Amino acid sequence: MRAWRRIGATVVALEPQPDCLRVLRLFFGRDQGVTIVPKAVGAEAGTARLGVSSATPTVSSMSPAWIESVTADRSFARVRWDKSVEVEVVTLDDLVATYGEPAFCKIDVEGYEVEVLAGLSRPVRGLSFEYLPPAHEDAVAALGLVERLGKAAGGYRYNYSPVETMRFASDRWLDADELVRLLERFRPLGRSGDVYARLARPEG
Repeated sequence: MRAWRRIGATVVALEPQPDCLRVLRLFFGRDQGVTIVPKAVGAEAGTARLGVSSATPTVSSMSPAWIESVTADRSFARVRWDKSVEVEVVTLDDLVATYGEPAFCKIDVEGYEVEVLAGLSRPVRGLSFEYLPPAHEDAVAALGLVERLGKAAGGYRYNYSPVETMRFASDRWLDADELVRLLERFRPLGRSGDVYARLARPEG
């Protein structure tokens, strides 16, 4: 979030975990450019159970299927989802109606990407979502939703940034099929990262 604030961006941050929420409020609670919303994002407004890993809260998830799939991966061998909390859920459409259309939407929800994107009915100019090799098919499903969203606005182009490099893996923006082939090359390496999408012809 600091990176966005350094370039002057206004940030709306969604955080359902009580412990993480306290940290956000400690560091950004007085920042007039940051709005902290203590909720999760999903396909429909309501409530849901968030599986929490007390020792590694950054991998807490609302997707039991994702938790089951990554548990088999050795990089998650020591991770335990030892409790759960009920959290309030809003949709991306709700957020757009309240705060306006974002220039960029970062989705980092540990396997809940499809549900988050299902709550968005129109394309945004730019977005990103996490890619995790053990959950490759989930990422492909999320990509399919992004593709459908972008059709009415000229389509999306894609790139991939492995791990925390903040560098694109491709020197050009790719179509969806090319991105999937790129991800398949990274998949055996076990290297997670982020998929980036931007509208080929941004509206406005």
